Amino acid sequence: MSQNRYDKLCPILNAKVLAQSTEEVPVIVQFNREDCKAKEQLKSYDLVEKELPIIGAVSGYLTTDLIYQLANDPNVKYISFDSKVYTLLDIATESMEVYFPHDKGYEGEGITVAVIDTGVAPHNDLVKPENRIIGFKDFINYRRYPYDDNGHGTHVAGIIAGNGYSSRGKYVGVAPKANILAIKALDRNGGGSTSKVIEAISYIIETKDRYNTRVINLSIGTPANSLCEKDPLCRVVDRAINEGLVVVVAAGNSGPSPGTILSPGINRNAITVGAVDDKRTVDPSDDTIARFSSRGPTLEGIQKPDLVAPGVSINSLSNTKLNSYIPLSGTSMATPLVTGSVALLLDKYGDLKPSEVKARLLKACVPIDDIAEHQGAGVLNLKKLFDDSDEEGLRGDDDRIRVDSIEKGPVLQEDVVAARKNSNADFYEGLLVLLFILILLDSRF
Repeated sequence: MSQNRYDKLCPILNAKVLAQSTEEVPVIVQFNREDCKAKEQLKSYDLVEKELPIIGAVSGYLTTDLIYQLANDPNVKYISFDSKVYTLLDIATESMEVYFPHDKGYEGEGITVAVIDTGVAPHNDLVKPENRIIGFKDFINYRRYPYDDNGHGTHVAGIIAGNGYSSRGKYVGVAPKANILAIKALDRNGGGSTSKVIEAISYIIETKDRYNTRVINLSIGTPANSLCEKDPLCRVVDRAINEGLVVVVAAGNSGPSPGTILSPGINRNAITVGAVDDKRTVDPSDDTIARFSSRGPTLEGIQKPDLVAPGVSINSLSNTKLNSYIPLSGTSMATPLVTGSVALLLDKYGDLKPSEVKARLLKACVPIDDIAEHQGAGVLNLKKLFDDSDEEGLRGDDDRIRVDSIEKGPVLQEDVVAARKNSNADFYEGLLVLLFILILLDSRF
């Protein structure tokens, strides 16, 4: 059975076509084949602004009549509105117990985090005593050197990798020795197009070996109008994950209603982060889900977010005063707290796959008094994440078995500990007997 042409259009385009609108609209056209006639015709008519080969698509402005005609082409897979993507706007790191991995020597050194946002300003906490903004790509104004004309991206980068240089260590990011690859895909108003974000992720994949990029932070989102398998942002995120990159995404600020997770947070393989209000206390027992934090499930019934982190009044870097700090709130602020934690985890283990990273994060969460559709696995806790005593649980029960010899058979780790305790008790008991004998001998002379 052939696919109905309206099934190939996202809900926004469907509405425009059915309303017989005559406007030109920005779209992303995905094809079943790279060399199809429909794509070549669009290019010949000079209607293609950008090619997006990473998902087999092009972007441009098309009339609703042409969109309707394209939807009938068997080589056209899906046409979506090139929707706007927006930013999603001390105590937080303490409540997550960030000091624990730092004390163990894990600070993200050598790990590069790509931040797709409004840019990153050269704040002292990122460039002193050495510059850790090791790359910059501008898809908006095409400038060569790092800047941020909005502030959102700088704030996010500081939460991930600020070293506290300007505050004498008071405001330190989660991974203070990590590097930043700054990608400007959003404009000075905090907005941008889906196609720009796709270009940005393509660039990160192409250059990941040059910069040793291991993680992508997406504190951005757009309404989820399509199923993930058709959503352009979801598809490019899957491609990045398949390339070995860990992708951490904001859930969105569209709460408290259910089913409000934004794209690409709806992607089942991404790490989707919601926000808690930590009430400005270190004790997590009073934490509640922030009212603005988007709730699950997704259109496909997937439980999201995956976990939550503090996202209310988070202090981080200013883009205008390069030795100063400002507070901001949103799932945008919760997301880099998790991204920085991923950098620390990769600093320790190095070769973890994205799925392994996600599994470890979820196991290290502390649930609060709320439902899973609001909090996922709970609030991330770095002491649990880096507590070596929990390693057995992550490796599985088989690794708890040690074979001393074929004759003796397998010995459980608990038995080894018990044997050591018994041996110690025997030693101290013998020592006490020896002392008692010496005292008796001494009393006889």
